[in-house]
Amino acid sequence: GPRRPGLTAALPRRAAGGRSVPAAATAPPLPAGMVRPPRGARLAPPTPGGSRGSGRGAAGHVTPRGRAGVGAMSRRERGSEPGPGSAGAAAEDAGLAEPESPDQCLSLLPWDRFSAWLHCVCVVGFDLELGQAVEVIYPPHSKLTDKEKTNICYLSFPDSNSGCLGDTQFCFRFRRSPGRKVSLCCFLDQLDRDLPVYLKKDSAYYYGYVYFRQVRDKSLKRGYFQKSLVLISKLPYVHLFRTMLKQIAPEYFEKSEAFLEAVCSDVDRWPPPVPGKVLQLPIMGVIMKLRIPTYRDKPGTTPIVQNMHQADAQISMALPTVHEVDLFRCFCPVFFHIQMLWELVLLGEPLVVMAPSPSESSETVLAGSFGVDCISPLKYCSDFRPYFTIHDSEFKEYTTRTQAPPSVILGVTNPFFAKTLQHWPHIIRIGDIKLPGEVPKQVKVKKLKNLKTLDSKPGVYTSYKPYLNKDEEIVKQLQKGVQQKRPTEAQSVILRRYFLELTESFIIPLERYVASLMPLQKCISPWKSPPQLRQFSQDDFMKTLEKAGPQLTSGLKGDWIGLYRHFLKSPNFDGWFRSRQKEMTQKLEALHLEALCNENLVFWSQKHTEVETVDLVLKLKNKLVQADRERLPVKTDTLKKLQTHINDIILALPDDLQDILLKTGTT
Repeated sequence: GPRRPGLTAALPRRAAGGRSVPAAATAPPLPAGMVRPPRGARLAPPTPGGSRGSGRGAAGHVTPRGRAGVGAMSRRERGSEPGPGSAGAAAEDAGLAEPESPDQCLSLLPWDRFSAWLHCVCVVGFDLELGQAVEVIYPPHSKLTDKEKTNICYLSFPDSNSGCLGDTQFCFRFRRSPGRKVSLCCFLDQLDRDLPVYLKKDSAYYYGYVYFRQVRDKSLKRGYFQKSLVLISKLPYVHLFRTMLKQIAPEYFEKSEAFLEAVCSDVDRWPPPVPGKVLQLPIMGVIMKLRIPTYRDKPGTTPIVQNMHQADAQISMALPTVHEVDLFRCFCPVFFHIQMLWELVLLGEPLVVMAPSPSESSETVLAGSFGVDCISPLKYCSDFRPYFTIHDSEFKEYTTRTQAPPSVILGVTNPFFAKTLQHWPHIIRIGDIKLPGEVPKQVKVKKLKNLKTLDSKPGVYTSYKPYLNKDEEIVKQLQKGVQQKRPTEAQSVILRRYFLELTESFIIPLERYVASLMPLQKCISPWKSPPQLRQFSQDDFMKTLEKAGPQLTSGLKGDWIGLYRHFLKSPNFDGWFRSRQKEMTQKLEALHLEALCNENLVFWSQKHTEVETVDLVLKLKNKLVQADRERLPVKTDTLKKLQTHINDIILALPDDLQDILLKTGTT
């Protein structure tokens, strides 16, 4: 039968190398169980063509900012050498244009390596007259608007009712002020393309990773020492930054700003956050070894970073993940209703998580909103706030009763929200999250009118009726695990796999239908514009479900049709479909390019007027620019062949036209 063009292809990437800065402070004592590298051992692997402290990236491969270098790379640098969890050399096998090694391209400015990971580091303290205040921002040149500083101040401290004595870690998310340019924007966008959808950064938001300390101190007027060390980043790498804070924050509270400066200098020595590569990140005498996932990784797998070489004896910590939270620990208080929560997150319903502390609220919201944990391989496309306070700049917007609650997940701890958000349709109340040593009691779904204060009993407060019948098997499996004292990590793996299989069963019929919207390959003509995708028809899609619905991969019964109808109106469907549209349109553009390359364009030009030939040359040049700008999934040979066609056509023209066309740029 007629062949439809495929939709999956690897895109060419560009990346950059950079500067290194020597540390300037004494390394802190290591936590128990960690091993310090031997004296004289390297804290960071040398970059190709350069070494630690050289101040430059790869020697001999410096290109002007914004332009790509064209150096050859080793198989390992391209990421095509099979490594932990490698999906193989997909791009190489397809003959696509290869990405460049990040240490091969641009020579970065001071602090550019730091900026690839963090925006800045803040210290927030408590002033008796001013209240919470940002005491330190590092590096000093980092820019934050007054609105951003205010958000950071209030979000970096637990609500007073939380009673967090000792050390507490949590995470928050807030809107960036618009209109600010980022020097590494282009470079980070290139890295972003290799990430799974759930880890792609959202340029409109920052994450704040907090290490808060509150201890009694009679020497202070307030009677308590209260301070937060906060990492501000665009990256959702919760586990990485949590681990980093555990290492540096206790030492910082005992020392001064010189220590913070040394920490930032260490981060400015880190390699770029390249997906798919095993990275070694030095931080105050300890090296964290990790791997950022790529979109090529098999869903549901977490490649284990292992010490594979003798030289790895100096590695102090191997991080199993950069972003995942302890899923079972988060959902344990309400795990009898995980399937209902999956539906609520899938449909982008307004959801409030009420918890006793920012630590519990942030972990639970992240477990629900990160597609990797709940609706992977879909991306959660609405807003989510792991920790939200009454001082947040969006407080009025999100709590107004004059309109329906927005599609957002809020994590709150202040009792005031029990009344303020009582009109929200779905509220989860969780108690203290503890490592489950016994089977949790059955928590019933309760009516919203029963939620009066934050002291209400833990439970799910909603009038929502799930579309699908309850899956008793997963509940029994998790209950059995608790009884057998199965580690929470193993319970989380079971739960994550369950969510993945459920989401895949739901999304496969949609993927299959959307693929059918692609025009047939025989419809692509080099002399016409690329054909358009057919329109998505809800009725046509629903008709496909009878024979090719989720029943093929899932045994769950229920109103799947109703669930799909609801999903098609949600922000998650809109985000998913826009992404698929873009992929397919780019594929059509790539196939159109290939069709042009297979034509004898010189012969065509000889049969047409000079005006028509010049018009063709300009259009072909623009095609090349588009292929580069949009990273179209085009084979390298195709682009070279098209350039050869352009050159041959120009050389067949009169000299005066040749001079003009060879100098003419493209739009």
